[in-house]
This record gives sequence, structure tokens and C-alpha cells, in this order.
Amino acid sequence: MIKLLRSTLQKIFLFMGGFCCLASLAYGQATLTGTVKDDSQSPIIGATVLVQGTTTGTISDASGKYTFQVPAGDLVIAVSYLGYKQEIKNLSVGEGETATLDFILSEDALGLDAIVVTGSFSERSQKNSPMSLTRLNSKQLQVEAFNSQADILRAIPGITAEGGGGEVASNVFVRGMPSGGQYQFTPLQVDGLPTISTFGLNSSAHDVYFRNDIGIRNLEFTKGGASSLFGAGSVAGIINYTSISGTAVPENVFGLEWAEEGRVKADFMSAGPLADDLFYAVSGFYRYDAGPLETGLNTRGFQVRGNLRKLFNEGNSSVTLYGQWIDDNVQFYLPYPLVNNDGDFERPTGNDGETIYTLLTGQATDFAFDTPNGRFESPIENGVITKGGYLMADLQHSFGQDWYFHSKVKVARYDHWFNLFLDGDGTRNVPETQASYLSERSLPNTAAFTYVDNGAALAASDLVFENRVLDRRRPMQEIAGEFNLTKDVDIGNTVHSFTVGTYLSNTRAEDDNWLWRYLGDFSNSPRLINVTYADTSGTVEYATGGFINGSGSQTSNNTLQSSKSAIYFADEIKGDGFGIDIGFRWERAVGFISRETGIGSNTFNKGEVSASDIAVILAGFVKLSNAVNLYANASTGYFFPELRGVRFSAPGTPQSYETERINQAEIGTKIGTKKLAATVAAFFVNLKDRRSIDFVNDGQGGVIEEVSTQDTRTLGLEATVNYQLVKGLGVNAQLTLQDHEFTKVEGNEEQEGNWLRRQPKFKGTFGLNYERYGVDFNASLTVLGRRFANDANTAELDAYSLVRVGGGYTFQLGQNSNTLRLGFSVFNLFNSEGVTEGSPRQGNAQTGTSEFFVGRPILPRRLALRAMFRF
Repeated sequence: MIKLLRSTLQKIFLFMGGFCCLASLAYGQATLTGTVKDDSQSPIIGATVLVQGTTTGTISDASGKYTFQVPAGDLVIAVSYLGYKQEIKNLSVGEGETATLDFILSEDALGLDAIVVTGSFSERSQKNSPMSLTRLNSKQLQVEAFNSQADILRAIPGITAEGGGGEVASNVFVRGMPSGGQYQFTPLQVDGLPTISTFGLNSSAHDVYFRNDIGIRNLEFTKGGASSLFGAGSVAGIINYTSISGTAVPENVFGLEWAEEGRVKADFMSAGPLADDLFYAVSGFYRYDAGPLETGLNTRGFQVRGNLRKLFNEGNSSVTLYGQWIDDNVQFYLPYPLVNNDGDFERPTGNDGETIYTLLTGQATDFAFDTPNGRFESPIENGVITKGGYLMADLQHSFGQDWYFHSKVKVARYDHWFNLFLDGDGTRNVPETQASYLSERSLPNTAAFTYVDNGAALAASDLVFENRVLDRRRPMQEIAGEFNLTKDVDIGNTVHSFTVGTYLSNTRAEDDNWLWRYLGDFSNSPRLINVTYADTSGTVEYATGGFINGSGSQTSNNTLQSSKSAIYFADEIKGDGFGIDIGFRWERAVGFISRETGIGSNTFNKGEVSASDIAVILAGFVKLSNAVNLYANASTGYFFPELRGVRFSAPGTPQSYETERINQAEIGTKIGTKKLAATVAAFFVNLKDRRSIDFVNDGQGGVIEEVSTQDTRTLGLEATVNYQLVKGLGVNAQLTLQDHEFTKVEGNEEQEGNWLRRQPKFKGTFGLNYERYGVDFNASLTVLGRRFANDANTAELDAYSLVRVGGGYTFQLGQNSNTLRLGFSVFNLFNSEGVTEGSPRQGNAQTGTSEFFVGRPILPRRLALRAMFRF
């Protein structure tokens, strides 16, 4: 098959090359020169300058200048650059003459006319892309960012993002997709390659390896099956962050932030020239945080990222080196017992009469216990720990005659721990009276409960809560690369961009877990409790220093490795008033599994699994008028099951590893005028043979993985609007409606027809923004419809809303472009207690009818003050 494909492509490219050579002889030549700058008169490097409707063109150099040969006659010249509106000018030039055209590009405030690159092999505007796209620029990212990736992704149509867990491991649900959260169907990319190429080696989310900083230029989110062609491949979409790179004009930014509950953060970014055709950009932050919830577990850390770009081949080619180093730790908040007030789940009141926001506690640290592999000291105090980074090289080269080569290679290595307080002891999971606690564990009713910190006895009415800590060591190493070759060809009245490419990756991750229990009182940031009693042998300590004696053990020792190789072919066809995308991808995944059958036993289940599949996409748009485009796309693709869910039917014999198939379709319209940008689309998603993996309580205090096979179907409607009321003042809104259900659930047929877990059928966002005369203000309201916490639909979560506001004033400092912005931002203005999820570990056993409901509310209100200095 590969030989046949290679032979066919060679013939196509030879034909195209000959056709282009003949076409170039048919016209007399002239010279076009000029500059490309932005609104601030800074030169733009790498802007594409084309004779519209042809492949004749070039890119601007380090000074924003360009020069190339054009056919003599009447021409239309189009200039485009990522994130800016395309500019078009008419030109009439005679044979042998030299003409000059200068361009000023403006950022697209409304979005549809901005140039995007994600989900495409060529630059094009959102309006002229036959798929759903969302783009946020650097200003929008700084407005949305607060606690985590969830705060940013919540602003994107079609995504439901839960951020109650803190700064990392956001739960992300893309329209129509069943998921336990995180980034299962939607990889998080930075500068075109994913933070990790294979999901499911362990359950760590993509965002544990990356933090946002002010060195990000923009975010692009491409939805639908068309994204399955590119990079690591994705059945639901691609979240791609693009970094700022240096230009000929130096730029420096320094920021300082203070937030309630003890956060101080310093941000910086510097970019500019180092030498002729050599540019740099570096950004990062240092952060200290005692919040956002009071736990006694303070966190701190930093991240530094940078890139170095060299232009050559007269500015038509470049090589860029990217790097990141991160040493950061954050706390992660899981669900905890909420009071069930007739179906309204509210934060409970603790023994001290104060509201409980979290059951994490700084007293439950420094514990250690023996295992068959040696003594283990818990790192729970440091929460989610990420140390390491990546190096990436990105080569873009023009061979001339419309041949382009693009390659990226990335090497990453992280020492990563995901340490978390769970949501109960695994059997009862709710607060208990002291008498009930003793009875449930068959302890004598004469046992004494005393506080560890002062030795005082608990009041008779005080409740206690036994909880678990799960320490998970998950180091990861990866090498990944993508290589593609593109040829632009004029065929008749159309321009074809033929691309053939490959993606390769090898990812290795460990999944080592330790589990232990402790006892505390039922209050915010609990105090730990000793439990002692006397028997015939003397005094017995059931809980010493709060640690449940004998509860600590190592529960898993796994190593998983995935190798992927893919080839793809695509044709992007551009015509007068229409465009068509055709694509094909074949991919093979090989997984290597090593799973110790008993900790310390030195016996392992080891095996290899593999699968391959194809994805095919067809998409197109037609220009109904200068303001309105109609688009449609359809795809059939695949998803490789998570390796951690593969079981062994016999020692050394893993079970089958077949791909999960997904079919998608969408039809919609995009409307863009000077003051209005709007989209409306209907979509369909059908997923077959999905292996759903859940961590659930085993009833004995441990956690096991449950795997079930499901089919799902979703029909939906999505709309967005962005309207400029007057200069500087705009309103925006987005709406997602979806009708989703399980159409097959093996072993649980009674769940067929149920809603997909944690997917709402309604999501709406409404916003207001103002920016003029140095004043800026923004406000947004996100409304999320009711959902179910589990597949059985026995635990319903009510609808809730979240309001955010922010603003500031920018001072001009001197006559240059030096500025100082002083601003504020308020997250969750009305302090909503909306519940984002139930207890994943209770799974289908959880109901919403008990006295307590184990759930996770969104984070409480938090004010931040910010200063940003640009010079």
C-alpha cells in the first residue's frame, strides 16, 4: 500500500512541476517590492505576499521587506499573517517595470478574518476554513487566564471545562464526546506538537507539563474530524498555543500579580533581534501561592520558555529552536462530602462552625511506611510536581517553484508526580460520628479520640472523616517528529496545495502508585486525630499521629510505552469563491506493557499490542457573498484505546487492542462584516466501541480500574456572535445545544439511552468588552445546563452560572511605546457553588439522594490585582 501511494505521489508531483514550468513561460515578468508592517509600524517577519489566485509569491524578511517577480498586467496582491486580517490591493504593472506596494496589517478583533494555521497545511482566514475554528489572541488569553487552563478553555464554544481541581488536570469535554475529562480526545499542543503524544499511559493530563505565560501569542482550537490528519491526530479537535517570536523591534514586558488567598506571581517576556536574521524570545514566571483554598499546603514554582529563530534563503526559510524548563508544584482538589439540601449540594459546615472548602490538610504530611520495595516517604505536601522540559526544532524551507518542506522534532523529559488527597476512605466516604466510626471498624466503644496537635479530646458531637492519599509517580520521556512536503500547483482556475507527510512518536511513562489513609476531624483543613484503646495486651494505637497504622502500601508498578507512526496525504483546493479539503491518514500504534502482578513479587505481566486504522476527511466551503460563507465537513476516524486499560487474558497474553471508530459531520455558515462576526452550525458525532476506563473504589479501601465498551451518538447546534456596538464597545455570545445518548453499553444495557456523563445539553456564554482611551473592561457570564455525574444517570448535577469581570487603565510613559497597565480581575464574582462533578471513584454506585453527596464545587470568588509594564 505504501509503495503504491509513493509511486502515485511521485507521478502527481512530476506532472505538477511540469505544468508549473509551462505556465510560468506564458507571461512577461515584472518586479514587485514593498514592506509589511503592523499598526504600530513594526515590521512583520514572515508575512505571506501572493498574487491572488496563483502560487506566485514570497514572504517578508527581517525588516518586513519583500521582493519577487510577478506576471505583468492587472493583478490582485494579497498579504496575510497569523492572527491578522488579510490585506488586498490592486496593482497594474508593465513588463520589465518595478512596482512598490506597502501594507499595514491589523489584528482582527472580531475573529473571522484573522489568519489561522491549526488544522491546515496553509495559512487561511477562519472564514475561508471549512471547519469550526476559535482563536484567542494574547490580550484575550490574559483576560481569561486565572486559575487554570479551564478558565481559558471555558471561553471556547463547544468545550465544557471544569476547573474546580485547581491549576492543573482540568477536565475538558468537547461537544459530543464521552470522556472522563482531562484531554482524552483533544491534545494540548504548544507550537504545533502535543505536550504528550499518547494519552492513557497513565491518567495524568496534558496540562501538567505546560503552564500559560505572557509569551503566548494566541490559541487556536480546531473542532471536528479534519483535525485527525495533523500531528498526533485527534478525533475531537486540537488545542494549539503559538508562542511569541522575536522581530526587528525589541519588546519587553514585566508583570506582577497579587491575588487573594496568598498568591504572588511575577511574569516576564523579552523578544527582539540578536543579529542579522537572528531573533529571540524568552518568557516565564515565578509564582508563590497559599491558595486558592486554605489548606496549609503552600506551593511555588517557575517556568521558563524561549525560542531562537534564524532566517535564511533570503528570508523565505527559517529554523527555530524552542525550549522549556519547568519546576512547579500545585495542589489538586478532589470532590468532598457536600450537604444534600433537597437536591442542592452545598458546602458543609465543620465542627468549628465554619464552612468547609476543602479536606486537604497540611497536617497530613511527612508520613512514611515500609513496602516490599523499601521505605516510602509520601511527597503529598508538594501536590502535583512537574520538573523537566523539552527541546524542539522547527524547520520551514522553501525550495522554490512552490515546493515547501516543514519538519518538527521534539524531545521531552519530565520527572512528574501526581499526588492527591482522595474523596474518602473508599468504603464510607462521608463524615461519621465517633460512635459510628468505631462500630463500622469493629473497634471498642471505649476508644479515645484526641487531637494530634495538642492532645485534647474531641467534643462528643464532633464528626470525624477518614481519607486516603494516593501518591503517583509518573515520569515521562518522549521523542516526536512530523515531516511534510507541500507543492502548490495551479490547475485551471484553482490552486492545489498537495501535502504528503509523516508523524512519528515514542512515549514512555511509568505509573507507580502508593496508597495510605489518615484520620481527621470534619472541618476545613482538618486537624489530625489519634485513636487509641486498651485491650489485654495494653494500649493499642489504631491511628498514630493521624496515620491509620498498617494502611500504607504500594499498589502498582507499571511501565507503558507507545510507538506511533503515521502517513498522511492532503489536498487543499482554493478556487474563486470556494475551497475543498481532501485528506487521508493511515496510522499504526504499538504498545508495550509491563505490569507487576504483586508488588515486590518480581513477577510481571508483559506483552505487546498493536493496531492500525485510517481516517478520511472531506470538507469544503463556498462564498455566498463577501460577508457570508457556507461550509460543511465529514470524516471517519479512529481513536487508539488507552494502554492502561488493556488486560491480560493469560500471563503474557494481552487482550485484543482494536481501535475505536468515530464518524463526524458538520454543516454551517460564517458571517463576517466590519462590525459583525457570527457562525451557526449543526453537527453530528457517532463513536463506536469506545473503551471507557474509570478508577472506582473496590469496597476494601483500594482503587481499581473498570473498563466498559460503549457506543454513543450526538446531534447538536452551535452558534456564536461577536458584534461591535460602537467603537471600542462590543458584545459576544455563544451557545451549544446537544442531544447525546449511549446507544450501546455492553454489560449495562439499562444505560442505553442515558445522557453522556458530565456533558450538558446546554452551554451558553455572554460577554461584554470595552477598550478605548486607555480604559479596558470585560465581563462574562457562563451558564452550564444540568448534567449527570455518572453513566447510570443516578446522580444529577444542577445547572449553574459563573460570572467574571475585569478591567484596567493603561498609562503612556514618555513618548515611546512604553506603557503601564494597572488592572483587576474577579473570578466567580457571585461566589457560585455550582458542582462540576460527583465522585469518579463511586462511579455508577453514586446517587444524589443521600445525606451527603461527594462532589466538587467550582472554586470560590477570588480577586486579583495586576500591573503590566511594557517597554
